[in-house]
Amino acid sequence: MSLVNESKIYIEGIKQAFDEMRHHKLRTALTLLGMIFGVGAVIAMLSVGEGAEREALKMIESMGVRNLVINARKSDGEALKSIREHSIGLSLRDVESAQDTLPFVENWSAEKRVKIFSLFSLEGRSDAQVKGVTPSYFDLSALKMSEGAAFDAKDEAHYRQVAVLGPEAARSLFPQGKAIGSVIKINHQWFTVVGVLTDAQNGKSKIQGVKLGGERNEVFIPLATALKKMNFKSLEDELDAFKVSLAEGVEPSLAAKSLRHLLKRRHGGEKDYDIVVPADLLAQHQQTQQIFNIVMACVAGISLLVGGIGIMNIMLATIMERTAEIGLLRALGARRKDIARQFLIESIVISATGGVIGIGVGLLLAFVISSAAGWPVAWSPFAIVLALGVCMTIGVGFGLYPAKKAAKLDPIVALQRD
Repeated sequence: MSLVNESKIYIEGIKQAFDEMRHHKLRTALTLLGMIFGVGAVIAMLSVGEGAEREALKMIESMGVRNLVINARKSDGEALKSIREHSIGLSLRDVESAQDTLPFVENWSAEKRVKIFSLFSLEGRSDAQVKGVTPSYFDLSALKMSEGAAFDAKDEAHYRQVAVLGPEAARSLFPQGKAIGSVIKINHQWFTVVGVLTDAQNGKSKIQGVKLGGERNEVFIPLATALKKMNFKSLEDELDAFKVSLAEGVEPSLAAKSLRHLLKRRHGGEKDYDIVVPADLLAQHQQTQQIFNIVMACVAGISLLVGGIGIMNIMLATIMERTAEIGLLRALGARRKDIARQFLIESIVISATGGVIGIGVGLLLAFVISSAAGWPVAWSPFAIVLALGVCMTIGVGFGLYPAKKAAKLDPIVALQRD
């Protein structure tokens, strides 16, 4: 048989399958529901999962997968006084000691929040947080400039009063959009704006309990300037946090262990700091996401299984209705494989139709989830291909038995059926 004739047979089989579906609209619709919900769940699950994965990677990148972040623990009153008997708190000396004694430390940055009671420009006011940072902070936090440039080591060394604005802070302070070269007043000090960060907003503000993405509404000034010209309480930590970048090939968890040992000695055994390992946060997030995917896959799998059973049922019912037709076709010369092929095509068409509708339902469901729950979604071509592949597999798998049963009917017995 030529390829053209073979193609015509399949096309004719597909047309006949659609005719059967139109002839039994309600029965077909009920059968399709299992496939539609199953495929919809797969598409929505993978879209939400992919979106969450990309969001997590974006947030981890802002912390730096090859970085360690050390945060000061906040205490007050008698507890703080007790801690200060053994530890001066997180300080620049801790960072310098880590760089001098730990060979895997390549670079570092430090930060200190400034208590604000007044922040304004000649054009507007802002509730932004002000933070003193080292020039390396922007590189280690993967922060880019949309306008101007970050301050440098010279600005820090000379205690210059310059500032970099987050995009939200820039909009509040300069509604007209002309921030570079303008001045802002932080408490009693005037600062010249030299840069504005790009507006790379994340959908989430934290991952595994660690807050991220606050840079959008922050103002950054040189750390040395902040420590020299701003007022701080006598017992508080010199630094709120510092970050160290690790050399290639160094395991972050082992590096954190060494750094923890160093800080323990320097702080007299006081646990007045926390060490955050971004690589570990990513691993924890991926594990949580994997559990979510497994649960959703089980739900989708059950729906698809129900849909497959529905397809088998409708095909078996179709065989009962068309027994005489099958007998007539066999009497006219149709071979068993021709009968089996026709019923298998019908099964695949039903499952593929449910899959296509299910893809639309899945995309809509993902959009609804994103809008209602605020979860990020990402459309994955892999999810669509996987869903269609699963549908075709179910169509073949659950249609094979009815197709074989139809092919094995005795033509004489079949013709005698009404």
